[in-house]
Amino acid sequence: MIENIKKLLIIRLSSLGDILLVTPMLRSINAQYPHISIDFLLRKEYKETLEYNPNISNLYTYSNDEADQTNLKQKLKSANYDLVIDLQNNFRSKRITGVLDCGVKRFAKKNLQKFLLVKFKINLMKNSGAIPQRYAETCEGAQLDGSGLEIYFKNGEQGSGNKDKNVIGLCPGSKHFTKMWPKEYYIELGRDLVKAGKTVHLIGGKSDREICAEISKNVPGAFDKSADDNLLQTAEEIEKCGVVVCNDSGLMHLACAVKTPVLVFFGSTVKEFGFAPYKNKNIILENNLLSCRPCSHIGRDYCPKGHFNCMKEITPSVVIKKMDSILEL
Repeated sequence: MIENIKKLLIIRLSSLGDILLVTPMLRSINAQYPHISIDFLLRKEYKETLEYNPNISNLYTYSNDEADQTNLKQKLKSANYDLVIDLQNNFRSKRITGVLDCGVKRFAKKNLQKFLLVKFKINLMKNSGAIPQRYAETCEGAQLDGSGLEIYFKNGEQGSGNKDKNVIGLCPGSKHFTKMWPKEYYIELGRDLVKAGKTVHLIGGKSDREICAEISKNVPGAFDKSADDNLLQTAEEIEKCGVVVCNDSGLMHLACAVKTPVLVFFGSTVKEFGFAPYKNKNIILENNLLSCRPCSHIGRDYCPKGHFNCMKEITPSVVIKKMDSILEL
C-alpha cells in the first residue's frame, strides 16, 4: 500500500495531455499522504507542464542523449525510491526502471481491448473509466478527489480564473489528420463568430503556427495568438477565453487545466479510450452514426474510408447552435 512508502517516483514521459492527466493523482496523493516525497520524470520538452507544480519534490527530464540518460539513471538510482509508478509503460521507461532497486507498478494500457475496438468494433472498454482514474488504480491506496486537471504558472498560482465570454478560442491543431476538424470549417466558424460580435483568438504551439496564421488571415478581425511552444503563454491565452473550440488534443486538456469550457471534436477516436475532457465544462461533438469509428486510438494521417465523414458531417452550423449552451453552463 502506498501509505507505507516515503519516496515515490512517477514516470510519464509524454505527451502534453497525458502528463496533465496525471495531475489529479499527484494532488490527491500529496493531500492524503503528505509524508510521501513525490518525484516525477518526463521528457524535456514537456517540463513546463509540471515545472511549478507544488505536489512534486523533484522534477527530472529525459532526453535522447545517451550521456544525459546515463547521468539520469545514476541520479534516480541514488535517490533510493521505495516505489516507482510507470505510467508510460514502454521500452524507454522499462530501461529506466530496470536499473532501480525497488518495486515497480505499471499502467495497464489495455492494448488488447483497444485493438478489438478499433479493428472489430468489439467494445470492452465501456466501463474502463477516465485516464486519471486508471492512473490512480496503478497506485494502490490513492483515491482521487473531485477536482480536475491543473497547471501552475511561474508565480505558483493557477491563474486568475477571469474569462471573457465574448472571446472564443479556436485551437485547430493536432498531431494527426483524422483528429482535426477541417480547416475550412474553422474559417467558416470564425467568420460566423465575428459576425455575431465575438472576438476570435487562434491558439496553438509552434507546430500550429501555419494553420493558425492561415485561418486568422481568412477570418477578418481574428487574432493569431499562437506561440513558439511556450506552454505557459498558451495556457494564459486559453484561460482568457470564454470557451475554446478544439480537437481531441493536448490543448483540449490544457483548456481543462485552466478551467476553460471546451467544445471538442472527436473524429477517429472515441470517449471509451478515456481521454474525454476530465471534470471540466464541455460539449463533445461526434458522429455516432458511423460504423467505422473508431479507426484508431491515437489518430491517423488519412481517412481509411476516404470520406472523412466523422468530421465533415459536423458542420459549423452545428457548432454555432452549441455555442450558447456551453457558454451558459
